[in-house]
Amino acid sequence: MADFVRSASYFKMAAPDKAGEGARALSGLRDAGVNLLAFSGFPRNRRAQLDFVPADPMAFKAAAKQAKLKVVGPKACFLAEGDDRPGAGAELMSRLAEARINVTAMQAISAGSGRYGAIFWVKPSDVKKAAKLFGVH
Repeated sequence: MADFVRSASYFKMAAPDKAGEGARALSGLRDAGVNLLAFSGFPRNRRAQLDFVPADPMAFKAAAKQAKLKVVGPKACFLAEGDDRPGAGAELMSRLAEARINVTAMQAISAGSGRYGAIFWVKPSDVKKAAKLFGVH
């Protein structure tokens, strides 16, 4: 099981799938002082989807508007973190599977210094169930 799981708000936007688009979006947010807990970008239907998980969703929305980023959200996701070990991701996924919660997507990474972090999404209809499973308020 993950050492700590919390719910978070994320915002998404579509962008041209070309060099520099992610840098443009992230630079505008950086210049506005927005702290991101997570960021993900991937190709989708000949475009790119950028997902932002801000520490302060209200500040993010204001900065995104100022930077002319057309974001959608907030929507729910979950962040997990803990001591890095073999099977940390398997434990997290197994716990969700045992509760019959289908994971829409998950990305995990070793954070260094013996730590790992992960972001995962479940269907909107399973958000409350997943939150209850991990004791998230």
